[in-house]
Amino acid sequence: MAGSPKVFRQFSKVRTQGISFSILRHSAWAPGVATPEAWQAWAQAPFVLRTGEEPGVKAMPPMLRRRAGLVGKMALEVAYQCLDGRSDIPTVYCSRHGDVVRAVELLSDLARGELLSPMAFGMAVHNAVPGLFSIARGDRANYTALAAGNASVEHAVIEACGLLADGAPQVLLVACDAPLPELFAPYEEYEEQPHAWAWLMAPAAGDAIRLEWEPCADAPAPVMPGSLEVAAFHAGGAQRLERCDGRMRWTWSRDA
Repeated sequence: MAGSPKVFRQFSKVRTQGISFSILRHSAWAPGVATPEAWQAWAQAPFVLRTGEEPGVKAMPPMLRRRAGLVGKMALEVAYQCLDGRSDIPTVYCSRHGDVVRAVELLSDLARGELLSPMAFGMAVHNAVPGLFSIARGDRANYTALAAGNASVEHAVIEACGLLADGAPQVLLVACDAPLPELFAPYEEYEEQPHAWAWLMAPAAGDAIRLEWEPCADAPAPVMPGSLEVAAFHAGGAQRLERCDGRMRWTWSRDA
């Protein structure tokens, strides 16, 4: 990378000017909110999403589907819907917490001196879901999994736009999270809610989304997960969204 002037120019541009991209396709799923119309209605009057039903993920073979927990199934459902049979498209998967329920179960087993399930351990790592998606589809396109606190989505978008700038025609972005185990309740910044959404991103053309950022020291207490704030911005058609995570102010807007 250090020897590539093209990469350096692209990186400098991202740092100083923000980024723009287009969304070719999108999908979203949460318990009781599974259609575009339902998401539009939710975006106009958001309510707390509660854990209940799980998506069917019928496009995935049952033997593989059974390995995924709630977070994985939600992410897989929207990924399948968004790609709709397309392949050879790089994926950026982001989740602030990942499958923390499974991780806590594994740690509890360790504390009791019990043997760990290799399959459970394999599905607890952060890149397990995009890996399972790749295996099920026999797709060798690269994938990235990341977590960056309450700004996970913004960092995932920057990663996806970096892939677009490097020549990828399209990139799949998947964001998801779910409620935390009870023992984390005293430390929650806001009530975690089950949800997942996916965008098939392409270089900016026509109606585009723009993301800019600048340092921000003071942050109001968040009322919902950052990925849900962004979902409401997209589904509701708002022209602008500002979020501050305590380090950066993220400004989302729609290019005129």
